Amino acid sequence: MGESRKYDITVTVRPQYLADQSDETAGRYVFAYHVSIINTGTEVAQLMTRHWIINEADGKTQEVRGQGVVGEQPKLRPGEGFEYHSGVALNSPVGTMRGSYHFVAEDGSAFDAPIEEFVLSVPRILH
Repeated sequence: MGESRKYDITVTVRPQYLADQSDETAGRYVFAYHVSIINTGTEVAQLMTRHWIINEADGKTQEVRGQGVVGEQPKLRPGEGFEYHSGVALNSPVGTMRGSYHFVAEDGSAFDAPIEEFVLSVPRILH
């Protein structure tokens, strides 16, 4: 079995615009996102840190780094998953997020699980 299968994490993100928490006249657009993390590899691995790159339509970029996710550092056996909800506020009605989670496997190997770019958009902006 190759290394790519040994350390393999699948990340899926579903974003949602929160109109009730946003204030469009003040330029505040709030989005929630639901994240599903599944260990599709063959080694036990623990999520240690997160890294997000948030791009806004106005060209502004934020980077967010931190320990774990929602205050946890889940340890996932092969086939196990972890889900959580989080959110972000933008100054523009459209943006993107991408990033990675840094894992350490039980055998001591460290690796990153990429988070593919996804779009944050007020529903009427993009169709």
